[in-house]
Amino acid sequence: MKLPSHDAAARTPEDGGHRVHLPRFRAGPLRQVASRLLLALLVLVLTVVIVYVDRTGYHDNSDENVDFLDAVYYSTVTLSTTGYGDIVPYSDSARLSNILLVTPLRVLFLIILVGTTLEVLAERTREQYRLNRWRSALRDHTVVVGFGTKGRSAVQTLCATGLAKNRVVVVDPNHKVIEAANADGFAGVVGDATRSDVLLRAEAQRARQFVIATQRDDTAVLVTLTARQLNRGANIVAAVREEENAPLLRQSGADAVITSASAAGRLLGMSVQSPTAGAVIEDLIQQGSGLDLVERTVVKAEVGKSVRDTDDLVVSVLRGHRLLAYDDPDASPLQAADRLITIVRAPLVQE
Repeated sequence: MKLPSHDAAARTPEDGGHRVHLPRFRAGPLRQVASRLLLALLVLVLTVVIVYVDRTGYHDNSDENVDFLDAVYYSTVTLSTTGYGDIVPYSDSARLSNILLVTPLRVLFLIILVGTTLEVLAERTREQYRLNRWRSALRDHTVVVGFGTKGRSAVQTLCATGLAKNRVVVVDPNHKVIEAANADGFAGVVGDATRSDVLLRAEAQRARQFVIATQRDDTAVLVTLTARQLNRGANIVAAVREEENAPLLRQSGADAVITSASAAGRLLGMSVQSPTAGAVIEDLIQQGSGLDLVERTVVKAEVGKSVRDTDDLVVSVLRGHRLLAYDDPDASPLQAADRLITIVRAPLVQE
């Protein structure tokens, strides 16, 4: 299979920044700055109104008259504490309004400006602190490469089986995709997952498992090679479109390879021949509804029993690295170290 260096789905963003994006649960910085600018503008407008209403109590050294432009000019230099002194209040009412109204507005204006600057600095410090704490606590997590239809469905299935959202890191080259992942509560890294520095930002070296759901098979191979190089012990599950590329992915280090195109085709063919059988298979695929296909350990009471004597419907028995069918003579009796792949009824969700 030909392996181009990059594809449209794994191209690094133009700005070249492979940043980690943690979920945010408050207003964005642009909205905060805009609201502060609006408040500062309202303070300026209020000051202009105060000065213009009492304009007869002010003296302009240039032409002695204070018009609307002079009121705007005076308000601007006063709120910014520049104070050139060319326009001054000389009447008692003008001086009193400066003391009681303009001076508090000047203080409020400065608080807005300084507060915005401090907020930006505090936001950067807080974000860096959150990032450092997130990295230090991240262990045995799941890295999902590609957050399209396949990746999103895989994450939904994992979360339905009990995986916490803070144990998932999404890697995708598209900023908007990572923003969507953040909105769902997942941390994300913007960048090309075929590059080791991008996966290192997702703490790939400490991950327990990888879900590789890229749009192209050649990209999946390169990501698998990179992930296996960084983490020898992780479980890597990858999806490919063409079945002929599955052996190459296994050689690259994938523990399991799902052929999406052929699997969908087989399900379509089964549904044509037997719609009921197709509906059952689709039910098994959809986690959390109807019937679920789960893997569990053998409980103490089941040790030594036959596969048919268990409470659940056992499909296969995993013994070491061997996968035994339910009717395999070697599957029974069950051993303590066995793992069972069973079909169970999905638990009802309480409303």
